[in-house]
Amino acid sequence: MFLRALRAGAKGYLLKGARISELELAVTAVARGETYLSPAASVHVVDDVVRRANGETTPLERLTARQRQVLQLIAEGRTRKQIAQALKISAKTVDTFRAQLMEVLDIHDVAGLVRSP
Repeated sequence: MFLRALRAGAKGYLLKGARISELELAVTAVARGETYLSPAASVHVVDDVVRRANGETTPLERLTARQRQVLQLIAEGRTRKQIAQALKISAKTVDTFRAQLMEVLDIHDVAGLVRSP
């Protein structure tokens, strides 16, 4: 979750159990224009950087922008016809995107797409 926050522009991230002293460090760092991560969170960031350096990606990272749009609309509970109208594509194209999403995300039913992150 914190990686999403950082990608969205967050400049600091603390775990909710952080001590006051760590909060002070974080606020000071962000005020200076730096980024602050709790040490526990930074382990995950390093793992993510190493994974990317090795050419590994998550299934969600492999989706195209259009596939992400379709996935978002599916997750919102829109019908194939509503998705087609919203994106100005045919319902058949929506079916194609849905099949691609299921393959890339290794999901075997539409309900699984709704539950995907």
